[in-house]
Amino acid sequence: MTIAIGFEGSANKIGIGIIQDGQVLSNVRKTYITPPGQGFLPGQTAKHHQEHILDILQKALEEAKVKPQDIDCLCYTKGPGMGAPLVSVAVVVRTLSQLWKKPIVAVNHCIGHIEMGRLITGANNPIVLYVSGGNTQVIAYSQRRYRIFGETIDIAVGNCLDRFARVLKLSNDPSPGYNIEQMAKRGKKYIELPYVVKGMDVSFSGILSYIESTAHNLLKKGACSEEDLCFSLQETVFAMLVETTERAMAHCNSNEVLIVGGVGCNTRLQEMMAEMTRERGATVYATDERYCIDNGVMIAQAGWEMFRAGHVTPIEDTWCTQRYRTDEVEVIWRD
Repeated sequence: MTIAIGFEGSANKIGIGIIQDGQVLSNVRKTYITPPGQGFLPGQTAKHHQEHILDILQKALEEAKVKPQDIDCLCYTKGPGMGAPLVSVAVVVRTLSQLWKKPIVAVNHCIGHIEMGRLITGANNPIVLYVSGGNTQVIAYSQRRYRIFGETIDIAVGNCLDRFARVLKLSNDPSPGYNIEQMAKRGKKYIELPYVVKGMDVSFSGILSYIESTAHNLLKKGACSEEDLCFSLQETVFAMLVETTERAMAHCNSNEVLIVGGVGCNTRLQEMMAEMTRERGATVYATDERYCIDNGVMIAQAGWEMFRAGHVTPIEDTWCTQRYRTDEVEVIWRD
């Protein structure tokens, strides 16, 4: 019986979760929400995490009905992510490790998403589409690594959606991407946008520049509505992601797709992926906002896997890195 506690703070969410042998005991999270039209800056985000982390820790322990002495390991996000928020959480974990006399496991954020998705959905060996505000990757497991088959060559798909939400001055509550999704549901007219797939890689910066520069003109002329623009943007970027995912499935002879990351909550993306997998006689797996949006329990689950396989991070190595590739990690816990 192994209990792991996970700390996540790589972006604008501070989350702590506790897991015991695949059973979620608690999953507490708080989001830093900025005014409409604004993003979140590293320093202010770190300050938010510092203000709330101890309250969230107390809630997570109470919800899980565990005491510090019951916990076997402390898991934290080493990266990728924003420097100041990552470090603010790592400092707390190092302090708790010394107070509670518990080992630390440093976790790759992307692998946290994958392991949580595998646990919740029961997907066996899927092609993983990892889509969030900071990351866009098509991933498959092979020879003790999560191999990146394709990725964005510039900005992440979630960043593209978030930045267009800022152009339209949409609310950041609960998230700009969610509000784009709701607007897109009311869109009826498709506006043609650049479609940029380069082999297995995708590019979103040109699409964003194009729609930003033309949005005001189109709206002023009455050529379309804001809802139409949201609909068109979603349809275009999601079609690119489905295309590259399908190509990876063909290459790996896979019949499963697992969508993870914050953008993975989007029901339209799930629908489009489901249509593609149905045509291939395959299955698509996805989770809801409890587990696809950044959370502490996904870090606990990946850390639990690593700890059970014998991995512990020495305290002098408990630093953070903004760039921590998915394929840098040796996956010692899978066959």
